[in-house]
Amino acid sequence: MIKKLMKSIGQYKKETILTPIFVSLEVILEVIIPLLMANLIDDGVYGGEMNMVYKIGIQLVICAALSLLFGMLSGMYASKASAGFARNLRKNLYFKVQDFSFSNIDKFSTSSLVTRLTTDVTNVQNAFQMIIRIAVRTPLMLIISLLFSISISAKLSLIFLILIPFLGVGLYLIIRKVHPLNLNNVVEENVAGIRVVKSFVIEEKEKKKFGKVSNSIYQDFSKAERILALNSPLMQFSIYGCILLISWFGAQIIVNSGMAELTTGELMTMFTYSIQILSSLMMLSMVLVMIAISKSSAERIVEVLKEVPDIKNPENPIEKVADGSIEFKNVSFSYINDKDKECLKDINIKINSGETIGIIGGTGSGKSSLVNLIPRLYDVTEGELLVGGRNVKEYDLEALRNEVACVLQKNVLFSGTISENIRWGNENATDEEIEKVCRLAQADEFIQTFPDKYETYIEEGGTNVSGGQKQRLCIARALLKNPKILILDDSTSAVDTKTDSLIQKAFKEEIPGTTKIIIAQRISSIENCDRIIVMDKCKINGIGTHEELLKKNEIYREVYESQTKGSDANE
Repeated sequence: MIKKLMKSIGQYKKETILTPIFVSLEVILEVIIPLLMANLIDDGVYGGEMNMVYKIGIQLVICAALSLLFGMLSGMYASKASAGFARNLRKNLYFKVQDFSFSNIDKFSTSSLVTRLTTDVTNVQNAFQMIIRIAVRTPLMLIISLLFSISISAKLSLIFLILIPFLGVGLYLIIRKVHPLNLNNVVEENVAGIRVVKSFVIEEKEKKKFGKVSNSIYQDFSKAERILALNSPLMQFSIYGCILLISWFGAQIIVNSGMAELTTGELMTMFTYSIQILSSLMMLSMVLVMIAISKSSAERIVEVLKEVPDIKNPENPIEKVADGSIEFKNVSFSYINDKDKECLKDINIKINSGETIGIIGGTGSGKSSLVNLIPRLYDVTEGELLVGGRNVKEYDLEALRNEVACVLQKNVLFSGTISENIRWGNENATDEEIEKVCRLAQADEFIQTFPDKYETYIEEGGTNVSGGQKQRLCIARALLKNPKILILDDSTSAVDTKTDSLIQKAFKEEIPGTTKIIIAQRISSIENCDRIIVMDKCKINGIGTHEELLKKNEIYREVYESQTKGSDANE
């Protein structure tokens, strides 16, 4: 896991190495300063030597200035290294996700991927910064200060050896009690469900539910804070207890030995070292907590980085699709690669280039799964799928998908102008080309009613346009690719029948050479197709024209009659 994460350091190796070097220099100077203070007191003040006072005073100023400089440099390089590390890590995650097939994406929810790219990366970034700075500083300060204190007085240093385990155990118990409370009590409220809440008029019930959970969280966090509040008193007790013990035993040593074993200045130095040692121990415990918290974030990030894309380019891919012909040969498909849970079974059909094919069937019959195989969003489990006379697995993925334009059920618009959204189909398209595809998709008419027309700003997800308008813009975006195959997966469900009819007419007249596959729930959307496929229970139940299916296919006839009777009743 660490090896995988460390690859994201990249061009920030210099900053990562320099940070602990400057931290080490800062620590050494901070430990030397108390020794200089001891000399200043003993040799300068008590000795009455002003020259010595000036000499040591200058040394103190230089050490303090250098310590400050090294501290600033370590902070600067640590910030740069951690921010760069996070940037590279976020970039590597994002690029990895871009290479995922739909089956890879199915393993991670959208919210989970967003959390890994944001919160988890931030947690790992903070831990990384603490590791290269604080995790170097605290043990170094602890060890060097302890060694220097032993060199001054081995007897007084025994106090540290007694108090360090006491403080260490206390901090460990506090952290152990607090840590689970902070991590395990997390509430995830689905704000997107507010429309459902309002439609069922259960706001009060949800408020009570939220209040109950909120109170539970309050109780847990209050308990955590009460335990955490013991941290400061324990630290203060240890430091003041250490100072009192050093003062008591130190004074006795000075008096009894006549300052032969210990001087006044050295006693003052021991006070400073006691604070440095105990504070370092506390900081070390906090570093360990941060690392423990970030561990779960690191594991989630590495889980994505280790994921191997299911769909890859072949060694010598075909770069050009000959035409829009499609052929399914004994194709079966399962999302989990389990023959007992196939959502497509023994599919055999040949579609000619330029043909218009309609697909109809009930929910779960396999309609969307069928068309998702064409641009190789998923790979077939069994059988063979040909596009342009060649197996889709032989094509370069980008070349194949550039010739297959999909308007899926969950197509979305992105924040930006209408023209910017349409240009996702072709970033080099002219304004005239954009207007042409919008006219084909019957979108130009409503665009012209907007004050800014094609420069109208679309909010994230297309929330400021209607469902039908969003669908027509998505169709226009797909048409701008000028594909050999156009797939419409129930993408006219939100438009009226008249507009739907105009779209079908425009397709027939303006892009006759493009193979068009239209999935629909309404018979009126596909009745004029060259052929219609009826899907049922993951298989093809029937194929034919509208008239042929009305005569021969019971499922198709039942759907047609239910829809036409409904229309007659409304009239």
